[in-house]
Amino acid sequence: MLESLINQDFWVTLAGAAAVLLQFVLTASVILRVILTRHPPGSSFAWILLVTILPYIGFILYVWLGERPIGRWRALRLRHLLKHWEEVTDEGYAISGTLPTMPHGQRHKGLTRLAERLGDLPMSCGSRLELISDSVEALSRIEYDVNNARKSVSMEFYIWGVGGWCDRVAQAIIRAAERGCECRILVDDIGARAWLRSSWPSKMLAAGVHVSRALPVSLFPITKGRADLRLHRKTVIIDDHLGYTGSLNLIDPNIFNATEGIGEWVDAMVRVEGTAVRDLNQVFLFDWALQPDIEGERISLEKIAPVPAVGSACVTVVPSGPTTVDDANQRLILEAISCARKRIYLTTPYFIPGETLILALQNAAMRGVDVRLCIPSKPDSQFVRWASRRYFSDLMNAGVKISFFTDGLLHTKAITVDDTFSLFGTVNLDKRSLHLNFEMMLLIFDPKFVADMTALHRHYEAKSVPIDPVRWHRRHIGQRFLEGLSYLLSPLL
Repeated sequence: MLESLINQDFWVTLAGAAAVLLQFVLTASVILRVILTRHPPGSSFAWILLVTILPYIGFILYVWLGERPIGRWRALRLRHLLKHWEEVTDEGYAISGTLPTMPHGQRHKGLTRLAERLGDLPMSCGSRLELISDSVEALSRIEYDVNNARKSVSMEFYIWGVGGWCDRVAQAIIRAAERGCECRILVDDIGARAWLRSSWPSKMLAAGVHVSRALPVSLFPITKGRADLRLHRKTVIIDDHLGYTGSLNLIDPNIFNATEGIGEWVDAMVRVEGTAVRDLNQVFLFDWALQPDIEGERISLEKIAPVPAVGSACVTVVPSGPTTVDDANQRLILEAISCARKRIYLTTPYFIPGETLILALQNAAMRGVDVRLCIPSKPDSQFVRWASRRYFSDLMNAGVKISFFTDGLLHTKAITVDDTFSLFGTVNLDKRSLHLNFEMMLLIFDPKFVADMTALHRHYEAKSVPIDPVRWHRRHIGQRFLEGLSYLLSPLL
């Protein structure tokens, strides 16, 4: 009996020692990796603190979320694709040597150069842009243009819903394939999971539509990629001469997440004709070729013929993500803010920008720029709601005007500066968009588009409630605690 107890104590002691050793190894490995990897200081400290307090949970979360792996096989494709991308850009896609003639062109020469370098695509002058501020109208126009497609239809979306307008667009794509158009659909593996599990993919495949899942997830991020690194672009290309991009997913705004109590999703899209369509198409083809689950596809980029000019808008397409310059979106937004002399309008559904962008907005307001930020009163994430409000006091103290949009979930992502240029696309002002996801931004110099975008900002403001700084400073201590806790955790994302 005594010998049995001694043996039991021995194994308990050994198991305890092994657990302590394992905790030490996990903690030390994460800390060492964080030190050797270039994380922002706040993010590094948060990871070290988390893995020290909760070694096992911290280790698992770091493997899942700590870095930006896109998967082993996709990384192999990426290396080949980047070589092809260089070949394509060398043949007719070289960075422009002289700035195109446009209003305020020389003043914003540095901004344009930066956008070209970040996206590795030159500014093109010769596009006609149409801002579509109604989601249903945008879906209706996409359906109409797909119905009139004669050669090809290419689409990529983060979310593709089921029901309503989503099904109408899907039927239009099937009809296009049946009349001989080459149709390619690329959807995010997580954002479009409900659609991927529906009958629509098999219906499309039966009609000859090529369907692929972007960034499939795995329990082992090294083999496929981390779960929160997503394809967040929304792009439509029809017959290689007409395109759409913006904030609208392929969802019916009247029924998507209707039970969450956040109201109708409010989005905007831009319809593009002319020279910029070539760049949108090139980015789509890069994303398409990057997916290793596409059987029989060559690992190469097609050389696209130039699209004839049909307008006067000057556009730089700036793709971003793990395959481009680090923090490309943040760099471009910071430069845009520094260009402001009179006013900045910002609209975003998710606002967790980090200290660098906060300082830039504060500086702009303090030097006399009218800075206005419009965000939804009820975002679809409580964490985002609490974390974003942690920044409000500092911004309002500097003179930034903040308002809550109350007529639904404002999902448009746009920045307009001095009624001169706009940044428009898929980029939220949060960690995931700024540093992780595959995103798309357009730098637009076009008086009509910028005027329409400014009018849309003001329309959003008219349906918003401005935050009173005095009342805001008196908010409940419990709300302050939730804001502070969410703010501390936000660097992990």
